[in-house]
Amino acid sequence: MNKLKVNYDQLVREAKSKIKTIPPVMAMDMALEDDVLVVDVRDIRELTRDGCIPNSVHAPRGLIESWVDPESEYYKSEFGDYSRFLIVCASGRRSALVAASLQQMGFGPVFNMDGGFAAWELLDGDVSTIDQARHKDLFDPEDQLVRL
Repeated sequence: MNKLKVNYDQLVREAKSKIKTIPPVMAMDMALEDDVLVVDVRDIRELTRDGCIPNSVHAPRGLIESWVDPESEYYKSEFGDYSRFLIVCASGRRSALVAASLQQMGFGPVFNMDGGFAAWELLDGDVSTIDQARHKDLFDPEDQLVRL
């Protein structure tokens, strides 16, 4: 096995040192504000199994940078409709990596929720379920983001 120069924990620590991570209670309040888009970067299987934050949008971790870039052929214009972005994953680790990447691109402001969706659930935050038939690819026919 090849020895890595930087492991996953180090990547996450470095990302968290560069971004704004907020407590879940603050994130719950922020998620209700009109200028905030909650972006869930978890895998679709996690969304289907565990549910999601109401009115969040799903942006896969492997696509989000191209979706927020107006110069990309994959740009999703909905990202231009909001002034702040709350990035969420299961535990706050993947979302930290995404938040750091988006911040590096000049996108935002972006916020990472400490503890992720697990913390949201621990605080009895509202959870929506995913209708697999409606959201099998999480796009509507016009290829726009679908609210979860």
